[in-house]
Amino acid sequence: MTPPSASDQATLQPGDSVLFIDQKEREYIRILRPGSVIALRGGNIPAEQFIGLAEGSLVQVGQDERFRILRPTYARLIPNLPRQAQVIYPKDIGPILLWGDIFPGARVLEVGSGPGALSMALLRAIGPAGHLLTVDIRADHCKMARNNVKRFLGAAPNWILAQTDAYQGLPVREVDRVLVDLPEPWQVVPHAREVVRPGGVLVGYLPTVLQVKSLVDALHADPGFACVEVMENMLRFWHVKDRSIRPEHRMVAHTGFIVVARRVTEAAAIQVKSEKQVRQEAQQAVAPQNEPDS
Repeated sequence: MTPPSASDQATLQPGDSVLFIDQKEREYIRILRPGSVIALRGGNIPAEQFIGLAEGSLVQVGQDERFRILRPTYARLIPNLPRQAQVIYPKDIGPILLWGDIFPGARVLEVGSGPGALSMALLRAIGPAGHLLTVDIRADHCKMARNNVKRFLGAAPNWILAQTDAYQGLPVREVDRVLVDLPEPWQVVPHAREVVRPGGVLVGYLPTVLQVKSLVDALHADPGFACVEVMENMLRFWHVKDRSIRPEHRMVAHTGFIVVARRVTEAAAIQVKSEKQVRQEAQQAVAPQNEPDS
């Protein structure tokens, strides 16, 4: 596929997902489909009137309504994402990608699709050389995730979405990373041990401390996992206008806990030698042997 030119990136194109931001900073996501009508406060406007405008343009609808038009960044897209399940917020997805050590070319298993928010972040992080397998037991979640990825990210040939019960097993042989967003992730731990390579990372996302306790206990009890860490991420925006500088009155505070563990080998400890021992053994190996007198 030919990459878009700089001019195409600077102007709104047919099929683009577009964020309309009004004067009160309320946000509305719409898709610019030729022949369709964009419903906004103040009137219904043919999509053709927006296609071809420079990204960042200010448009006026009717007498009083003005909107700034931008393609949504990932952080702006997720809160506006169509969904039936709870979405993982950008403030948590960032740490998940970092602490999960998601890298270009990684083989990743995502357990629990939700509306596809994390799937899109993973696909962006692993790049075209990586592979993502997402599993979810619910058909409606799979459908929503598939539609959102197609709508907002586009074609993803390196992504497989399968409807299956992860509590019964995982349909993959070996992966670098496993990310679990399920009500009872401790049930997945024995199956994850079988598919995560040594040195790999398991990440769990959980809303309550009781779930955290159960998952951490399961990881500590499993000899295939170690280096367990638990964290919570808080994000607070600030209001800055003229001489008024203060925290915003509203914030998304607690959303979930992130649990991270490393896959380790289950073999007995390997005895290693000190530098002095290695040097002494090397000297003994090369020292001339005393031959008996003839």
